[in-house]
Amino acid sequence: MNLYQGRSIWSVSWFWLGIASVLFLSLSLRFWKISQFNTLVFDEVYIAKFANNYLTHTPFWHSHPPLGKYLIAIGIWIASLNPFGYDSLNSLTGSILSPFSYRWLNALIGSLIPLVIAGIAYQLSHRRSYALIAGLLAAADGLLLVESRYALLNIYLLFFGLLGQWLFLLALDNQPGRRGFFLTLSGACFGASTAVKWSGLGFLVGIYLVWISAWVIRWLQSFRSIATYSSSASNPSATIMRHGASTYTPLQNLTQLKLSHLLFDLGAIPALVYRLAWIPHLQLNPELNFWTLQKLILVGHQQVGSGSEVHPYCSLWYTWPWMIRPVAYFYYIASDIAEPVPSLGPPLPGNAGTVIYAVNGMGNPVLWWLSTATILFLLGILAKRICLEVTVVISKSLAVQQSISFTGIDCWIGLYLVLNYTANYLPWMKVTRCTFLYHYIGASIFAFLAIAWMVDLWLRSNQPRLQALGVTVIFLILLAFIFWLPVYLGLPLSSENFLSRMWFRSWI
Repeated sequence: MNLYQGRSIWSVSWFWLGIASVLFLSLSLRFWKISQFNTLVFDEVYIAKFANNYLTHTPFWHSHPPLGKYLIAIGIWIASLNPFGYDSLNSLTGSILSPFSYRWLNALIGSLIPLVIAGIAYQLSHRRSYALIAGLLAAADGLLLVESRYALLNIYLLFFGLLGQWLFLLALDNQPGRRGFFLTLSGACFGASTAVKWSGLGFLVGIYLVWISAWVIRWLQSFRSIATYSSSASNPSATIMRHGASTYTPLQNLTQLKLSHLLFDLGAIPALVYRLAWIPHLQLNPELNFWTLQKLILVGHQQVGSGSEVHPYCSLWYTWPWMIRPVAYFYYIASDIAEPVPSLGPPLPGNAGTVIYAVNGMGNPVLWWLSTATILFLLGILAKRICLEVTVVISKSLAVQQSISFTGIDCWIGLYLVLNYTANYLPWMKVTRCTFLYHYIGASIFAFLAIAWMVDLWLRSNQPRLQALGVTVIFLILLAFIFWLPVYLGLPLSSENFLSRMWFRSWI
């Protein structure tokens, strides 16, 4: 029996119960003992300090745009208005603050990201099952959890970039009269993502690539005498990517968007938001103008070296999908569990002591490895279909025409995931500075969506073996998340338990 038979299984009430559970899980893990390390963890030594500088009116320069730091500053200000979270205090930011005050907003925004990912999945497929699986897998990723628990910037970059993509898909799914409203909001979010870090531009570039591809596909199909046909019996790849329950995705409306839409809503609006985001920073630092700051950011990144001599956790872009070199955000060895963790920076790893407190910026290994394999698999299938489409144009072979189709929802979703993954990943090939695993975080989301899509197809299959495979994948991902949870949350571990989670020497 198909696991998805019966309307009651995926009824609206059960769907929202599942989404509420994902949100509860995300909130609980991100806020639980969020102040346990009364210090500045990893890049909080810069980000939290700079955010507080806006509140103390202290001029400074940083190599990233200001929006993420504004938001952390707003979080600090809001926290100062209520009595919660002040069980521990420090002056490491230049003011007497609690760790809760500069971390809580990251935790809240990070808790919402799995919901935005679920929204993207639903808009792509109009399937609640796919949306719920995608949200659950995102909630079970370690790097997203770690980045959400500290005053860092990547969570804001992700939130605005993914929200922009969700709003763009909503625009495609609405009538032309309402489409402009969602496109404007989408463009504003893309501008905000770029105003956190320049790498946030990848989410907008991905949309442009998908739009251009839609017109190329339309042009190629104008040469075909048969518009849509799918011979899954003779094409195993089509069988794997096929699903019969849904036949529509908003991506099929891409060619309804005119160039003027993209130039204004996804061109001028993001540029305007990015420019406006700099106004408070320029008022605090009047000696530098907007263009000078952009040049300083570019030159600053170009002057950063690379290799272990610059930072022990530098890693090359092609190692990220396989998670070869995670980043130690925090590491401290205590004599026993009663010893307080000092408020100064953590010492370098050593052999003294019996209790290890470690926070590793690493993803869920099972999720990352399976999602990487899935996105490469989709890339191979799409490359094959593109080659066949080109063959149709060149040879005008009816036999080839009848073996492929670029109008099905499977191809559109695969194209969307692969192109957005590419837009957020491949630009790092040209970066010569020291880079880290967390720079892959934008691309990883689309790999998560890919494995969630594949799992959903397996669960919808009439073949018990595929259904069992889908259940097994979800189980293994959740089991891995639980196993590595202590190094995401910084729970006290014995050296043996810590090393049992460091499967490779490069992880230490």
